[in-house]
Amino acid sequence: MRNLIQTADLTVGEIDEILKTAEDIIRQPGAYADRCRGMKLATLFFEPSTRTRLSFEAAMYELGGQVLGFSSATASSTVKGESVPDTIRVVSCYADIIAMRHPQAGAPMIALTKSLVPIINAGDGGHYHPTQTLTDLLTIHREKGRLDHLTVGFCGDLKYGRTVHSLLEALRRYEGNKFVLICPESLNLPAYVMEELEEHEYVCCSSLEEAMPMLDILYMTRVQKERFKSEADYDAVKDLYILDPDRMKLGKKDLCVLHPLPRVNEISVAVDDDPRACYFKQVENGKYVRMALILFLLARRRENDSRRFAKEDLIYHKVCTKSNCITSTTQEVQHIFKKVGKNRCRCIYCEAEQPLFEQ
Repeated sequence: MRNLIQTADLTVGEIDEILKTAEDIIRQPGAYADRCRGMKLATLFFEPSTRTRLSFEAAMYELGGQVLGFSSATASSTVKGESVPDTIRVVSCYADIIAMRHPQAGAPMIALTKSLVPIINAGDGGHYHPTQTLTDLLTIHREKGRLDHLTVGFCGDLKYGRTVHSLLEALRRYEGNKFVLICPESLNLPAYVMEELEEHEYVCCSSLEEAMPMLDILYMTRVQKERFKSEADYDAVKDLYILDPDRMKLGKKDLCVLHPLPRVNEISVAVDDDPRACYFKQVENGKYVRMALILFLLARRRENDSRRFAKEDLIYHKVCTKSNCITSTTQEVQHIFKKVGKNRCRCIYCEAEQPLFEQ
């Protein structure tokens, strides 16, 4: 059974296939109106969401299917103490496919081991958000006509920005792409994402003014207050990068500005009328690409999942101590690490690293 936990679960060819289907849905929506008749999508959102949850629901309805689920952990048996594995076991008896959002990294990975139906990761903490990435890729392709040989700037919260992590994972697989990282040191990419960029061309910038003239794509992000441990840490960085009309003047005439939304103040509303502002187009594209993804996964329910770890590289005697990892709150989950170097290992759920051997 195929699932989508991170963008790497899809080959480049499969990504292109999903985007092609989304484009066809845009051209002739009526041809897809009954593709999921008699099927049900469960939306399990343990964390608040507007665009992602509603776009999944709209996608399933427009495919002729039905939707069940909850929009908050407080509306589920979680408040009674039910674990994520048990919730998934139960819901997968009622639905044909599940879209799941959770505040802790690795929760969808746990889900796929317990589910009877395909699992779609709709965002797990500050880890990954692959369906937003498919939305971003569709938008880029529709605006630029290609997904390769682009200079892409990522601005703002790159540390906790799961949309950034997933889009970088995808775009680095297309030839000739270059990356510009615009953030304070305290919000730079996690080590496991930086490691993936080592073989690619990238630069770090401290200001938008420095980066703007070189960019084909500018991916703005919100500094996520909910991911910070203290109000003071959030206040120190929340207003560092604000895109306004003056900074837009420094960009190329065919610049494409993206944002996964919601925004706070990082993009001035005065930018909204600029034809280079594409973030509301992204919202609409999200529905079409999720329609295409649902069809893709339902058609492959009998295929083997591409996520596999070599048994000889797995380690079971280590314990993950990160509070944002699903293992910190789900007692029945076995702690598993994978080897990533001669003396390093990484939690398969949240990517936290530990030395392989104690010093």
